[in-house]
Amino acid sequence: MKLYFIRHGKTQWNLEGRFQGAGGDSPLLDESYQQMIQVGQFLRQTPFVHAYASPIKRARITAQRVIKELHQSVPLTLLNRLEEFHLGKMEGMAFSAVKDQYPAELDAFRNHPERYDARTIGGETFAEVTARMTPAIRQIVAAHNHPTDNVLVVSHGAALNAEINALIGTPLADYRKRGGLRNTSVTVLETTDGQSFKLIDWNDTSFLTATATPTDTI
Repeated sequence: MKLYFIRHGKTQWNLEGRFQGAGGDSPLLDESYQQMIQVGQFLRQTPFVHAYASPIKRARITAQRVIKELHQSVPLTLLNRLEEFHLGKMEGMAFSAVKDQYPAELDAFRNHPERYDARTIGGETFAEVTARMTPAIRQIVAAHNHPTDNVLVVSHGAALNAEINALIGTPLADYRKRGGLRNTSVTVLETTDGQSFKLIDWNDTSFLTATATPTDTI
C-alpha cells in the first residue's frame, strides 16, 4: 500500500516566519486554498480508501479541501498523534527572536536533530514525536492492508519530516539532509507490512503553479 503524506497549506505565521507548533494555529492564507485545489487535482486519478489528518485546524481544513477536489468519497479521520511538534516557549515566536533567545535549540532543531534538547523550551524531542506518530501510522496500515490501498495523511512540516525519516530508517543525525517539506507538498511511502517503508517520492511540488519562497518550507 502507499501512504501519501501532505503538509498543510501555508498560514499567516508561516509567512511571517513564526513557529506554530501544536499549540499555535494561525489562519491559512488565501493563496493556500488554491494550492489545496492543485493538490487535489494532482491526486485525482489516484483512488484513496481513507484520509487521516491532524485535528489542528490548518491540517484539518487542508485535508477537507484536498478531499473535496479528489471527486471521490473518502472518509476522514482525525488523529491527535499526527499533531505538530509541541514547541513550548518557541510557539508564536519569530524565528529571529528564537535565534536571539534560544540559538542552540534553534540550530539543533533545524540542522542537528541528534543535539536537540527540548527541556529548555518545554517542548517535545524528536524521539517523543516519532514515538507518538509511528503507532498511528501502523494503525493506519493495519486498517488498510490491501496491497492496492492508497491512504492520505495530512499533517505538519516538522513532524512529517521527522516521522517519514524515522519510518524509512534514516539515522536521527541525518533527518534534515533531504531538506524540508513545502506547504501542500506530497511525499509518498510504500509498505507491505507496516514495519518497513520505502520512499517513493519526497516533497513533490511539481503541480504547484506559485513560485516557491523561503517561508514555504520548514
